[in-house]
Amino acid sequence: MKYYMAPLEGITGYIYRNAYHKYFEHFDKYFLPFIAPHTKRSYNARERNDLLPEHNEGMYAVPQILTNQAEDFLRIARDLQAMGYTEVNLNLGCPSGTVVAKGRGSGFLDEPGKLDEFFEQVFESVAIQVSVKTRVGKDSPVVFEELLDIFNKYPIKELIVHPRIQKDFYQYPLRMECFSMASEKSKNPLCYNGDLFTAEEYRNFHKAYPDVECVMFGRGVIGNPGLLGEIKSERKICKEQLREFHDRLYFDYRELFFGDRNVLFKMKEVWSYLAGAFESSEKYAKKIKKAGHSMEYEAAVDALFRECKLR
Repeated sequence: MKYYMAPLEGITGYIYRNAYHKYFEHFDKYFLPFIAPHTKRSYNARERNDLLPEHNEGMYAVPQILTNQAEDFLRIARDLQAMGYTEVNLNLGCPSGTVVAKGRGSGFLDEPGKLDEFFEQVFESVAIQVSVKTRVGKDSPVVFEELLDIFNKYPIKELIVHPRIQKDFYQYPLRMECFSMASEKSKNPLCYNGDLFTAEEYRNFHKAYPDVECVMFGRGVIGNPGLLGEIKSERKICKEQLREFHDRLYFDYRELFFGDRNVLFKMKEVWSYLAGAFESSEKYAKKIKKAGHSMEYEAAVDALFRECKLR
């Protein structure tokens, strides 16, 4: 089995990936938060930092591209190949309203004809491996069979399927009938992504789909960074390990950003998931969320680690 870390915009940047990679079980691939084409045709500071080879040492990193224009995809893919990357990923899964309104992400799934033309242009000249991360439709999963037929026409390195439509966001139950269709009909290697929050949920998935040899974890591993270790070796993390990870993450953000505001914003994003790893953490999580400066934040975190048990 191969295990991948999903890209979560605002969270799994290079600071987070490197801290995770130091303290926890390694993933086979780390997917980078998406790059979108810019009118100035250059990368912003966040993108440049994420892409620098020295910020991804020791890990297989896969940049993700968000576009519905073949020429933009090919241009970025050439840039990334020149930087030493061997694989890029097309984002057909982002459910954000602003992204979908531009026909990108899962919004692109609403135009199968244009998607087919896009792939035809890309695979005519692309010189780097291309994987795809997709949902099963925009407004309805009925279109997924047609989408699968399109995917099957092209040499996609891996098809990563999150079995929800765009309108589901992350609330609606998974549409596993669509993933079952993909497992039966996909001619490309298949990877599953969606709602794997515990080792038991992973084992149940593997039992139901024993022939699927790749899974991707997103929110589950942000909420429990020890999840992959539990799956692979039945070894749970201890509070000291999690504290070292937190402190490394916090220190690196303080080195990167000037002032408390940006640092605390990044740490609060992580805690919106991580607080659930502790028992009876609600009041402590509220104090972390309300913290307005570093001393207040550090006191709230100290109290949580001191007084709350890991689940």
